[in-house]
Amino acid sequence: MASRIEVRLSELGLTLPPAGTAVFSYQPVVIAQGFAFVAGQPPLNGSQQPFIGRVGVEISEAEAREAVKLSGLNILAQMKSALDGDLDRIVRCVKLGFFINSAGDFRGAPLVANALSDLMVELMGDAGRHARFAVGTVGPMDFPCSVEAIFQVR
Repeated sequence: MASRIEVRLSELGLTLPPAGTAVFSYQPVVIAQGFAFVAGQPPLNGSQQPFIGRVGVEISEAEAREAVKLSGLNILAQMKSALDGDLDRIVRCVKLGFFINSAGDFRGAPLVANALSDLMVELMGDAGRHARFAVGTVGPMDFPCSVEAIFQVR
């Protein structure tokens, strides 16, 4: 049976990509004391890299908004894996952290982040409203973004 988040994703025409595996010495999700901490997720769709480059150089702001949404779908895929397939165990989205790989003069990181912030509210209602940070940076790797998350879970 599909979770409420998955039903809403389907209504929006979105699907979760396969959950990636950690490449280095970390876990994709750590659950401790009722909170799930999700490691930074790049905008991957399985092994495909639909977005490569810096925002404001190789990637437009509009493409960056799509990239952060894909990172968000990867976050939810990681959560589904960590919660034994049951996204209904998510109580709320507590915080999102956005690292936007951008040109030195790009000031739109918060505007790019809004795409995923808005999607979380579309998926979870008031439980999707969260604290966040959005910073421009160099890296990670050649991805335009990496997004980390904290969820309250049961």
